[in-house]
Amino acid sequence: MGVYPWVAWFAFRRYTAYPLGSGAEALTNTVFGFIRASVLIALWRARPGLGGYDTADAVTFCFLTQALIGPVQVFGGMELTERIRNGDVAIDLYRPTALQGWWLADDLGRAAGSLLLRGVLPLVAGALVFPFHWPGPAGAAAFTVAVTLGVLVSFGLRYLVTLCSFWLHDGRGMDAVALVLSLFFSGMTVPLVVFPGLLGTVARGLPWAAQIQVPADVYLGKHTGTGLLGALAFQAVWAMALLAAGHVLTGMARRKLVIHGG
Repeated sequence: MGVYPWVAWFAFRRYTAYPLGSGAEALTNTVFGFIRASVLIALWRARPGLGGYDTADAVTFCFLTQALIGPVQVFGGMELTERIRNGDVAIDLYRPTALQGWWLADDLGRAAGSLLLRGVLPLVAGALVFPFHWPGPAGAAAFTVAVTLGVLVSFGLRYLVTLCSFWLHDGRGMDAVALVLSLFFSGMTVPLVVFPGLLGTVARGLPWAAQIQVPADVYLGKHTGTGLLGALAFQAVWAMALLAAGHVLTGMARRKLVIHGG
């Protein structure tokens, strides 16, 4: 078990090796945050209190989503996809570690590095210009847990999509489908609280909601007491379900690779 913290640590070092590049990405996320915030402010002026949010909630949500783009990897993708395509995954399977555990540790290190270098600037810039909410110590701790669970859910989804490359040989089609679902159902495009009726109910029950919407609502204090525990439990259940599905699919992929002489 001691190998996984080392994998996460070296992944963190790898993804923080080029701070200027990460700074450029953070600046890009911040600029788009201002554009999105302007649109949301106009919407909330026309529909005050929409979805139980006020204008400050909507603006804070906007810059939170921009800060979480990197850590949660909203746009999808994994390095493992290319390794499956070119056959380097055989090296991964020879390691005396679980394939899923190795890449999960790598992804946690990546997420921590991305949060450090890409998550701070959008929040600070948004707070300096717009009305903004900051959580208290308890809220910050709950938000940390929610973000961690969101990263686990994100990894679980991306890992399943990546493993499809064992059968499809080209993961670009599945990546495109996963990207659309992630952008629409995570809250990245607009908060899920604005989705009406049954669509909103379904969207908030899907795993993508655990990536962005739930951590943002925890940050904004929309979940308290048993509601907070329920929100975190929602994320945890989806994380466990997706990781369990990934474990099963990994076994099937390994068997397929061996059968085909890999």
